[in-house]
Amino acid sequence: MKVVVQRSLKSSVSVDNKVTGSIDSGVVLLVGFTEGDQQRDIDYIINKVINLRIFDDEDGVMNKSLLDVNGSVLSISQFTLYADTKKGRRPSYVKALNPSEATKLYDLFNKKLSHYVNVQTGVFGADMNVSITNDGPVTIIIESEDKYEKD
Repeated sequence: MKVVVQRSLKSSVSVDNKVTGSIDSGVVLLVGFTEGDQQRDIDYIINKVINLRIFDDEDGVMNKSLLDVNGSVLSISQFTLYADTKKGRRPSYVKALNPSEATKLYDLFNKKLSHYVNVQTGVFGADMNVSITNDGPVTIIIESEDKYEKD
């Protein structure tokens, strides 16, 4: 599982010119799944996302978490995070999990994450227009496989 975290002042997603999700202060998550991902990957990523100290404290130091600032999440499914560009000019997406399995994991991820913070989403598999006002900019990539390399 791979997630790109972008600290955001205001962001939204629309499908067919209809807004399906929007947030003010918080983070935008671009979420991708690969073969072998399971619930423990989701739990690891959620723990990282809600506890990352990427928001400024009173002294302007990134010392507060999403929970500390009562921030929201705009979650966007993003199979292209697993693009392989090693050969040729057209990316291969064979490392991305098939849509039927990825949908289940994405729904579970958002459901579990919503126990901690307000979660807004796009539409899985849809052609989405995402508007992100990146704050900082702060952009961080988290991969669940990093956890297992250290276990």
